[in-house]
Amino acid sequence: MIIKRKQFLKISSLAAGSLLVPNFLHAFANPQENINNVNNNGRVLVVIQMSGGNDGLNTVIPIKNDIYFRLRPLIHIPADNAIYLTDQVALHPDLPFLADLYHQGYLGILNNVGYPNPDRSHFRSMDIWQTASDSNQYLNTGWLGRYLDTTCNNNCPLPIQAIEIDDQLSLAMKGHKQKGLAFLSPELFNSTTNKPLFKDLAKIYNPNNHEPEAINYLCKTFVAAINSAPYILKESKIKPTATHYPKSGIGNALKNIASLINSPIDTHVYYVSLGSFDTHVNQQERQKQLFKQLNEALAPFVSDLQANNRFKDVLIMTFSEFGRRVAENASKGTDHGTANTMFFIGGGLKQNGLINSVSDLGTLDNGDLIYQIDFKDVYATVLKKWLGIDDTKILNRQSTYLEFV
Repeated sequence: MIIKRKQFLKISSLAAGSLLVPNFLHAFANPQENINNVNNNGRVLVVIQMSGGNDGLNTVIPIKNDIYFRLRPLIHIPADNAIYLTDQVALHPDLPFLADLYHQGYLGILNNVGYPNPDRSHFRSMDIWQTASDSNQYLNTGWLGRYLDTTCNNNCPLPIQAIEIDDQLSLAMKGHKQKGLAFLSPELFNSTTNKPLFKDLAKIYNPNNHEPEAINYLCKTFVAAINSAPYILKESKIKPTATHYPKSGIGNALKNIASLINSPIDTHVYYVSLGSFDTHVNQQERQKQLFKQLNEALAPFVSDLQANNRFKDVLIMTFSEFGRRVAENASKGTDHGTANTMFFIGGGLKQNGLINSVSDLGTLDNGDLIYQIDFKDVYATVLKKWLGIDDTKILNRQSTYLEFV
C-alpha cells in the first residue's frame, strides 16, 4: 500500500514528540516478552538539564570573597541568607535539601566545568554539551544517543534504554541508529499510541513495499511506539509511589521517573529539563522560583529511591549550557558567561562535598570564569565508571577520568 501525502503529513505531526528507534519490527507480535538483554548492573543515570544558563556563582557561593560582593552589589546572596556548607562556601537559600544531602555525604559539587573556546550562544553551546563536541566541531548525534548505539548493538527489541520526560527528544538522546523515547507520562504515551491512526498504520505497514525512506522510517517508528507504550505503562504501575510530589513540571517528571526506576524496567538513562535560567533581568526572583521547584521535587524523589533501596544505584547529574558573567548587568541580572557548577547526587558517590575548589574570582578572562574541568571528562567518567561502557567509542577521545564515581 502506498501512503498518500496527506496521510504522511498527519503521521509526521503525531511523530514530533516521539522520536524512537526504528529497529524493532520483529518485536511487534509479543512486545511484552521481549525484555532487553543489556547488562548494566542495575545502575541508572538521571540527567537534569538546567536550560538557559544557570548562574553558578549564586548557586555555589564564595560567601567570604569580597570580589563577589563588589561585582554583584544588587544581586549577591546576602551572607545571612545563604546556607553555609563550609566557612567559605554556601548554597543558594532555596536549595536546603541539597544542603542536607551535602552533609549526609550524598552530594558532590564540581566547580569550573566548561570547555575551551566557549560559545555564548544558547543554541550552539547547548549543542556542544549535548553532542560532547569541541567548540569548532559540529555533530548530529548526542553523547547519550551514541551510548545507546554502542550498548544496544541490535540487542534491544524495545526502545526503552533511555527515556526523556518531555514532549520532544533532545539532541543528547539521538544516536546514529538508536534513539531514546520522549513522552510526558506513561499514561499519555500509551493513550496516544492507541489512537486509530497508529493501529491502522501498524496493520498496513509492509517493509517490503517500496515506500520512500522517510515514510518507512516513520512507519517503523510508530510500530516501535506501539510496542513500547503498553510495556512502559505496565511497568510504571508495579510500584506506584505514595510519596507526595509537587505539581510542577520537574515534580511530575521525577515522579514518573521514580515509578520506572522502582520497577523492573531496563532503562539506563532518564533525562529531564528545568528552565529557563536565562536571567538577564531580575535574576534573584527567577532563580529563586526555579531552585524552589528543583528543591521541592528532588526531596520526594530521593526519598522514593531510598525507600525502594535504589538510591545507591542512581546517579543524578545536573548541567547547564554555560554559566553567567561574574559582574551583574544594569538590569539586576547577569549575561552569558562560561564555566559553571555541576551537582552529583546519589548513594554511590566515591567523592562527595566540594570535589574541587570554587571559582577564582581574582583571575578572570575578560570578566569570565576560567574553566578548570572539561565537561567531556565528566561524561567519560560517567560512561566508563558508572554506566560501564567504553567511553572512547562514544566520545572519540582519550579523557581524564575523575573520581566522584
